Amino acid sequence: MKMTIYKHRLVARISLEAVSPLAVGSGEKDIITDAPVARDCNGLPYIPGTSLMGIIRHSMSQENIKQLLGYQDKEKGEGSKVIISDALLTDENGKALDGLQDLDNNEYLRHFQVLPVRQHVKITEKGTAAKTGKFDEQVVYAGTRFVFEIEELSVDGTDTRFKEMLSIISSPTFRIGGGTRCGFGSMKVISIQYHAYDLTQENDLQAYIQKTSCLKDDFEQAQEFKPDTTLQEGWTKYTLDLTPMDFFLFSSGFGDEDADMTPVKEERIVWENGKPRFTEACTLIPATSVKGAIAHRTAYYWNKLTHRSVEEGTALKCEECEAITKLFGTTNSDEESKQSIGNVILSDVLMEKNSTKVLPHIRIDKFTGGVMDGALFQEKVTLGKGKHIIETLYVNNDALSDTIIKEAFEHALSDICTGMLPLGGGTNRGNGIFTGTLHKEGTSNQ
Repeated sequence: MKMTIYKHRLVARISLEAVSPLAVGSGEKDIITDAPVARDCNGLPYIPGTSLMGIIRHSMSQENIKQLLGYQDKEKGEGSKVIISDALLTDENGKALDGLQDLDNNEYLRHFQVLPVRQHVKITEKGTAAKTGKFDEQVVYAGTRFVFEIEELSVDGTDTRFKEMLSIISSPTFRIGGGTRCGFGSMKVISIQYHAYDLTQENDLQAYIQKTSCLKDDFEQAQEFKPDTTLQEGWTKYTLDLTPMDFFLFSSGFGDEDADMTPVKEERIVWENGKPRFTEACTLIPATSVKGAIAHRTAYYWNKLTHRSVEEGTALKCEECEAITKLFGTTNSDEESKQSIGNVILSDVLMEKNSTKVLPHIRIDKFTGGVMDGALFQEKVTLGKGKHIIETLYVNNDALSDTIIKEAFEHALSDICTGMLPLGGGTNRGNGIFTGTLHKEGTSNQ
């Protein structure tokens, strides 16, 4: 058997920032949350290299997977030519935290010892919580930065496939971790340092030998690489540019000293002049809430366009509609082959510096017109008038190949822009009405 000699090494060091909160689960449970994030030896969140490689592999063509990432069949197989590291958290100077760290004396790193916990509940078509549909999970702050390296063993130094991987990582549809269809895991590339080593050349050979695997050390030979960041083929981008008409409420599920219901808020990290700062708690618009509203309205339009009605008993529930299973996926089937991931990707929105107002409510007895005992409550709502909210959705064109599904989905998005589909809680009390415009990029299948 002829031995393959790899005379070239293509190496890239990539710095990523979490645009939305990140949930890379550890697979364990603890007393704080149902799903804690993965942590390294320092107790800091990190992204395992297996997670990164799995996402890259899923996004590549089958031909390139076989040639680059290896394969195994009944008769033969081949190992991967790609080596990838874990993605480690960076400190306030942008350096990877590789090795044991002293967290007690670092104010920035102390924030990561206690991370935000997201509450989730599954809502039925009746607007109530589904049985056993309550759970929570830990997330990493939006704005957190990570660094990792990826390397290809190459025979002739051709870097076409390697640069394809870098473009996949830089794509706006690239998502990491769990909940990628529920608003988590949106990433952006801060920098890519790249160098191709030719091991037949003395200088490159010595430089490669002397290069350490420690991510905090400088990558001296590397040059900045600008990947293709355009939207990948096969996706359509919808942008909702919205302005609240008045109040809106995405509830935290908890009260405070002022009100029984409060808006959900979360800190995030903002980088200014290369330095991070934690913001005050930002008002959160969870992608799950927006997704749920769009899904139910899409089901309504799909039933209408396919001439199904409640009166005739032919209307299908949300989870039974073909439009919903194709767009948003399903886990309702006991057969694994019939379960599917969603084809719609959207992200959480975090809004800084928003004022709130406490609104008192009472329940009136319809017979006497008086106040019912124990029916006084307060809700703290966000005053969003004049604010601009951008919600971006990426939809796989496979889900839009059916013209009825495409029309139903776009009708639902248009309803948000015209105020006909309010978002959040208390919509029957006037909360959550938005107006705006819908923009579309990319070409969906007709």
